[in-house]
Amino acid sequence: MITIKNAAQIAKMREAGAMLHDVLTQLKGKIEPGMTTKELDRFAEKLIRSYGAVPSFLNYEGYPASICASVDSQVVHGIPSASTVLKEGQIISIDCGLILDGWQSDSAFTAGVGKISDDAQRLIDVTEESFFAALDFARAGCRISDIGHAVQQYVEQRGFSTVRALCGHGIGREMHEDPQVPNYGIPGHGVRLRSGMTICIEPMIAAGDYHVKTLKDGWTVVTTDGSLCSHYEHTILITDGEPELLSLPGYHKEEKR
Repeated sequence: MITIKNAAQIAKMREAGAMLHDVLTQLKGKIEPGMTTKELDRFAEKLIRSYGAVPSFLNYEGYPASICASVDSQVVHGIPSASTVLKEGQIISIDCGLILDGWQSDSAFTAGVGKISDDAQRLIDVTEESFFAALDFARAGCRISDIGHAVQQYVEQRGFSTVRALCGHGIGREMHEDPQVPNYGIPGHGVRLRSGMTICIEPMIAAGDYHVKTLKDGWTVVTTDGSLCSHYEHTILITDGEPELLSLPGYHKEEKR
């Protein structure tokens, strides 16, 4: 069921989003060669709890950590580990969520570990750019497939592929609510967006083929061909005009164009 949030609920989600943005900003600054993904996870959990919030990923359907830390060909849901030591030239996608007074926020970014190749940086850049291309269609009156079509068109024109087995989602009191928000599709189909809806758009973009598989741990999703993958996500409020990025406070469209 799709829920329309009222002003008080939106205010609380805005607060949660600002808090998550701060957590991820600090987390991004910790990424360097020699750091383990478990250290990043512990840092995130400690910070989230210090703010009076709760890590929404921890124990979600049995997931054992507060962040997803996905390295190189790992698309999403990489489990932090003390044995996973980041190396110069790798890329890492960090996905994190928190709950503040019963309301959720969810966001993700991909960053390089030390100096990375030009090709890896271009993948990260195109992934973020595809999010903002799709954002133009995250407004009342558009349809869900308009968002996915914008992502797909943007990345395929630049030689990449959009993962199809995973998608964005609605968000509110639950981390995953209706509707699903695919990153591909034909425009003009699916749910019509309404002011007060809150959704997560999250392009997952592969340098190679878009097919993926889940590893034996039951969580980690990787590209089947072993190609690099990048992930970018924000929690968004649909309005009658420009969407509001709840997990990117202070965003202004002209700054990204």
